[in-house]
Amino acid sequence: MSPKPPKSRINRLAKLGGLTSRVSGSYLGQRIKGVFQDANTRKDALHKLHLQNAERVVDTMGALKGAAMKVGQSLALATDGLDLPPEVSRILGRLNDQAVAVPFDLIQASIEAELDGSLSSLFADFDEEPLGTASLAQAHSARLKDGRRVVVKVLHHGIEDSVDSDLRALRGLLVAGQVLRRPKEELDAAFAEIRERLLEELDYYQEAANLEFFRNNLRIEGLKVPASVPSLSSARVLTMERLQGSNLDTFLEDASPAARERAAQLIARSFHDMFYRLRALHADPHGGNYLFEHDGSVGLIDFGCVKRFDMYWVADYARMARGLVLEDREMCRVSAEKIGILLSDDPAAFEATWRLGDAIAGPLRAERWRVDDNDPTLDHIKQAVPALLRRKDVQGPRHVLYLHRTLGGIYGMLRKLHLEYPYRQLFLSHTAHAIGVAEGRIEDGAPVAGVPN
Repeated sequence: MSPKPPKSRINRLAKLGGLTSRVSGSYLGQRIKGVFQDANTRKDALHKLHLQNAERVVDTMGALKGAAMKVGQSLALATDGLDLPPEVSRILGRLNDQAVAVPFDLIQASIEAELDGSLSSLFADFDEEPLGTASLAQAHSARLKDGRRVVVKVLHHGIEDSVDSDLRALRGLLVAGQVLRRPKEELDAAFAEIRERLLEELDYYQEAANLEFFRNNLRIEGLKVPASVPSLSSARVLTMERLQGSNLDTFLEDASPAARERAAQLIARSFHDMFYRLRALHADPHGGNYLFEHDGSVGLIDFGCVKRFDMYWVADYARMARGLVLEDREMCRVSAEKIGILLSDDPAAFEATWRLGDAIAGPLRAERWRVDDNDPTLDHIKQAVPALLRRKDVQGPRHVLYLHRTLGGIYGMLRKLHLEYPYRQLFLSHTAHAIGVAEGRIEDGAPVAGVPN
């Protein structure tokens, strides 16, 4: 039997504090040993240490659930952009599969307390076997009295009590482990953003509101968003329509080329529509939060993590991105300063920023581009990131954190789907729309003109 996650704040802090001590102590010990090692031995020892510490992180965070596990999953996504061995990403990736199921009697007790009724009075039937267990909640299938199939999400008990202590401990861990060597103000902003999103994910009234917003506004043929069931929802229990479909990896096993193409187009279009038109982004994009049907239709689920943006910030970001794609360096520089990425007028700071943007912009400069396993974009990004991370006058403002996390997740899915598409036209039409809305030339909420088929 898997061990239960520690419930008390003291026990959680002890677990995370012990992890921090082991990680920081291991790096300190290696720095001392490194003085007496040649360059190759020092490199091999550091590589081995990264792997050992990744295993330590997985073992501890996977057992804790909650904010610890959620941030650990985000760290797994982030390692592609850090100067760490690729094996670290694969080890940390196991966090996505490590949540241990909560016993059904506890789930039943939570639902009945929250919804003020017995399970049999609330639902026609309820599957005791969970559909899945994540870091923050567990989901079950059920059927309503009127025959509709639904999914019921239940927050883990007491999880909101651990958010702040987990985040403080994890910040210490990342700094001690030399994963984050960034200015204090940048880290403060990043962790404030993570905390804000996490607290929103723990409020199912908010997630129900997110579902209705996207159902009413994200209107792309073939893309589905489930309806909530308000009468069977609370701050800790969320009941919603059950969509059909399989996760990405299962879909890819026998999907036709036409279905793969349709699904990939829907994913690419939905990202641009959410960010540039709606200014509200489903910010937890991975193959498990998308349900794929045989014809390539896509259901989008799990709207707990949604990032909203200011109209004028989106327009400035669009100008910066257009500057990169259209190779207008001045437009890019001015806009990067306005949104808080570029903090000095040192030409070297802008050159480092431009090199990373240049790596990202490749698929958007060609009339058509094929995103698949052979796409060199990711390798180019990895080459450009380390130099940028060494600069303190180039920072990631808090609004960029979940935007770029989402963009990375969308790109990862497109690589698996192998879509050749006019990404340039898709990008240019949506960025022009965002700028036009901010400048008052286009009505807010109007459809985007010029979107490719």
